[in-house]
Amino acid sequence: MPVYNEADTCRRFITPKLIEAGWDKHPSRINQEYTFTDGRIQVYAGTGKRRASTQKRADYLLRYRKNFPIAVVEAKEYEEHAARGLQQAKEYAEILGLKFAYATNGREIIEFDYFTGQIRTLTAFPTPDELWDRYSAGQQISAQAAEHLLEPSNSHQGKTPRYYQESAINRVIEAVGKGQRRTLLTMATGTGKTYIAFQICWKLWNSGWNRAGDHRKPRILFLADRNILVDDPKDKTFTPFGDARYKIEGGKVSKGREMYFALYQALADRDGRPGLYQEFPPDFFDRSRPTTDIWYYEIPLPEGKKNYTKTQPMQFEEFADCIAWWGTTAKKPSGHGRSARRT
Repeated sequence: MPVYNEADTCRRFITPKLIEAGWDKHPSRINQEYTFTDGRIQVYAGTGKRRASTQKRADYLLRYRKNFPIAVVEAKEYEEHAARGLQQAKEYAEILGLKFAYATNGREIIEFDYFTGQIRTLTAFPTPDELWDRYSAGQQISAQAAEHLLEPSNSHQGKTPRYYQESAINRVIEAVGKGQRRTLLTMATGTGKTYIAFQICWKLWNSGWNRAGDHRKPRILFLADRNILVDDPKDKTFTPFGDARYKIEGGKVSKGREMYFALYQALADRDGRPGLYQEFPPDFFDRSRPTTDIWYYEIPLPEGKKNYTKTQPMQFEEFADCIAWWGTTAKKPSGHGRSARRT
């Protein structure tokens, strides 16, 4: 009997079974040898070098749609037990945020379902629609919410989202589609938060999501605390939105756009001037519920300090007044010129 190594097994047995199940047919697709981390960087004599051996690479990533991965497949040699690859498949599925993990040697297929926690031995892979039906049932995704979730991302900027960006985008869209009121993404500096925000807005905007379910584009508000964090996204990343973009500034308000950008300071009450937020009806922007309160706390630079730098950053102690105020009745704290307002 011929001896098949892992590459032979993939080519002769596993890939044909995936094709037989329909995973190669548009709009589904197969990503073979999918590398999703670049590997650990180690420093030698002051020089950083990436260790390719520490890369994480799935033998197969199955996508229900181009931007929606749904399962991972770990391949083993034809004569090995398929179950020996299941732990690796589960590790990758958990990193990628997937609910289905498979290990196979081309003869038998072992499935782990994160919804049920069950392991099954199969003779054939599920079809894309079968796996999607199980996923949408497990996640309680309605047909309408599925339209928003499966809306294609914007690919005209020439960027391919990293696995954690793709996961973040899909999780937020899924939460919005379910009517979840608030969603918090916590991501490190440099992980592409602006890009993720753009893709979330793009999918919701193009799929026609809005809180009321009307036949219109949503009205979205992009907020930040510094001009560069507003102007740069508006003029670069969000350019595909064209004339739908508008920056709220200079005391001027327009209600004929759909993608709004603003500083917190521009909207809140400030220096005796009524906040511009009052110019918008409570249900103007498409949130899960109307805005009833805006809380604003300003921490000015300490006396004699012009700015913060990398070597002289803001100190945790400078948040003491804010921490003491948070969760209590909003009053102007005594001393230091701090200001807090509820509007």
